[in-house]
Amino acid sequence: MADSTYTIFLDPGHGGSDPGAVYNGRQEKDDTLAIALAVGKYLEEYGFPVIYSRTEDVYESPYRKAEKGNASGADIFISIHRNSSPIPNQYSGVESLVYNEWLPAGTIATNINRQLEKVGYKNLGVNPRPNLVVLRDSNAPAVLVEVGFLNNDSDNALLDSQFDATARAIADGIAGTLWSW
Repeated sequence: MADSTYTIFLDPGHGGSDPGAVYNGRQEKDDTLAIALAVGKYLEEYGFPVIYSRTEDVYESPYRKAEKGNASGADIFISIHRNSSPIPNQYSGVESLVYNEWLPAGTIATNINRQLEKVGYKNLGVNPRPNLVVLRDSNAPAVLVEVGFLNNDSDNALLDSQFDATARAIADGIAGTLWSW
């Protein structure tokens, strides 16, 4: 595909002493790292430079991640997470969070969700969350992607059986948006 001048900052959520959501021995920090590394591989194949907040199991505060993203000079900031609900198997689907849904981040988030919907995830939409540090403090358009619910058995089964398709869908949502800019 086409070469790009846009640099993408990928942030696998949580890490180190912060496991994020936990369900039946599964930890959000492990899923987010695996997904982010796979998304980055596809983006690099498409010609995009990729910078990661982490490539191993370490913890950094959301403030530090936003600082690193800003210092990197990246054009967009994508944070990968898994959702969780008070009751296991209560909710299912993907959701993307943005500081303001009308900024360019909203377009990126919408495109990521549409691609993930094609894989089989329920699309729970794009929602503004201006209080989240990585969204609020990022100088670049920032999206926090909730890749299914960690405490939903069907979302986990879909992620496990369609892992590569999930990573490619996120990469395609990002790349498709940037190619249209």
